[in-house]
Amino acid sequence: MNKVITFLTPARLKLLLIGLPLLLALLYFTVLAADRYVSESIVTVRQANQEATALPGAALMLAGINPASREDNLYLRQYIHSLDLLKKLDAELGLRAHYEAENLDPFYRLWGGTSQEWFLEYYRARVEVLFDEIAGLLTVRVQGFEPEFAQKLNAAILRESEAFVNAYSQRIAREQMQFAEAELDRAARRLQAAKNEVLAFQTKYKLLDPTAEAQASGALVAELQAALAKQETELRALRSYLNDDSFQVQALRNQVEALRKQLEAERSRATNGQRDVRLNEQAARFQDLLLRAGFAEDAYKLALTAVESARIDATRKLKSLVVIESPHQPEDAIYPRRLYNLITLFIVCCLLYGVTRLVVATIREHQD
Repeated sequence: MNKVITFLTPARLKLLLIGLPLLLALLYFTVLAADRYVSESIVTVRQANQEATALPGAALMLAGINPASREDNLYLRQYIHSLDLLKKLDAELGLRAHYEAENLDPFYRLWGGTSQEWFLEYYRARVEVLFDEIAGLLTVRVQGFEPEFAQKLNAAILRESEAFVNAYSQRIAREQMQFAEAELDRAARRLQAAKNEVLAFQTKYKLLDPTAEAQASGALVAELQAALAKQETELRALRSYLNDDSFQVQALRNQVEALRKQLEAERSRATNGQRDVRLNEQAARFQDLLLRAGFAEDAYKLALTAVESARIDATRKLKSLVVIESPHQPEDAIYPRRLYNLITLFIVCCLLYGVTRLVVATIREHQD
């Protein structure tokens, strides 16, 4: 321990803690570090009927309101960092081959034979997706070892993002329309079945409207009752001054008997006849069929209205990707920031040197 403390002179500490790290960093940044170009684009997801609001995004979240565009942008951010998109981009542009091509840089290259999970983490580190809560914008920053590749990769991400937004918004609209159309088809079948039952009933009993027939039968019964009452009154009047076997009394008695039989026949037909020919039962069954048909027609009208509303609503809810800033081809390599990193490393090494020298001085002081 004493030898180590003796060895750690201020000059050697400077060399070990400041000079050597700076020398290694300088060697790395000048010889090994690969230039990384960044292509940037700004996009957002908008809905057809989405209206602008006076409140910023942060105020909406504090108020408990979640704008539709915010959710859509968050979905899109997750999709850009998804494994599905990575596989598509790798098959189209050869991402793995590009990031493995820089052999000298040991820290920022993709090593050959890496697993799918590690490749995904590497991809997420090279493709940044920043979400602006206030403006509701997504900033996509893509790093590449070549400026053309960075721009091409950013453009491919936007193209796939637009396809993703269109696909899921159209799928929602299509499912909504399919449900409404299925309900309309079901209502149409119910309406047609109800109409067929009405037609079958009319054909079976050869009646257009049993209710009207029953009303007509009731009117006829009332007329027969009135005529019978009149004839019976006349009969009683004749019998008051004529014999029962007189011609006038006999004729009027026959008329009364005929009216009474006709009245009984009409009453029997309406209420006491056979089950298949009773007018009151036919009218009741026909009214029930008409109610079913009317209900089915109302349901069909509602389903037709729902289809039209769903079509309009689906059109209004279609989403699209709005490109605020297109991907550009970078001219200068933003990374690595050599001067910034060297200055930062120098400050950290100076702090480490100061702490180490203080510790060494303290130990020496206690030894003395």
